Amino acid sequence: MQRLLEALRDERSTVTLDVAALELASIEFPGLDIPAATFRLDNLAEQIGSQLTENASGLDFIKATNELLFEVLQFRGNEEDYYDPRNSCLNSVLMRRLGIPISLSIVYIEVARRLRRVVYGVGLPGHFIVAYEDKQARYWVDPFHSGRILSFADCCALAKQTAGVDLRANPAVLAPVTKRQILVRMLSNLKAIYLRGEAFEKARQVLDLLIDAMPEYAEEYRHRAVVHLRQQNHRAAKADLEKYLRLEPNTPEREQVEKQLLLIEKWKAGLN
Repeated sequence: MQRLLEALRDERSTVTLDVAALELASIEFPGLDIPAATFRLDNLAEQIGSQLTENASGLDFIKATNELLFEVLQFRGNEEDYYDPRNSCLNSVLMRRLGIPISLSIVYIEVARRLRRVVYGVGLPGHFIVAYEDKQARYWVDPFHSGRILSFADCCALAKQTAGVDLRANPAVLAPVTKRQILVRMLSNLKAIYLRGEAFEKARQVLDLLIDAMPEYAEEYRHRAVVHLRQQNHRAAKADLEKYLRLEPNTPEREQVEKQLLLIEKWKAGLN
């Protein structure tokens, strides 16, 4: 996962989003064929590009992309099984044509990049969309809902519906998110899914990456400590809990964490 780690550590990394996302997906699919998945994206871009003239507008690009992805190939949001980890894995999204907002958005972003069109991610509260932008126009597009083109009012309504947030009071939420921010959001999604499904080894791999990307973010150490405890790795759990307290000395969870540390010490004493 060296390219993923590079993209997580350095905002200026030249590692492309598709490659980093596919390395991330190797947690769920060890040994996945990255070139085969990127070829699928190449093919999608080629098909869309063949429908565009040299002077095609942004709206022409969006219409051609939406037609292929959502009408012909029927990519769609997996509302029936939203928390299936495959929805967060780009290789699986390309194969099954099912995903969640952020993974379907990555397909859109990466197709656009291949066609030299500027499409970037927008992290709405509780939802993820993309924006197309050039010198003439800007459009917000919702890949989870068949590429629906959104107005500013639509974006506000979506943020209100999904997270109860008033976007009009904070329009900066519509600013582009970086490649690193997208990857961290995907990792956070997978962490929640793996913890919920008690897939602790996969959850630990995700938490290792999150901590590598954000070594000063205390909460991930506490989450990883829980995983270590479930895996009976008490020494690693102790180290993570102590790190958590060093980073968050005034946490409301301090008493609970200190109790956990005391239990670990008692466990270690029982081994001697």
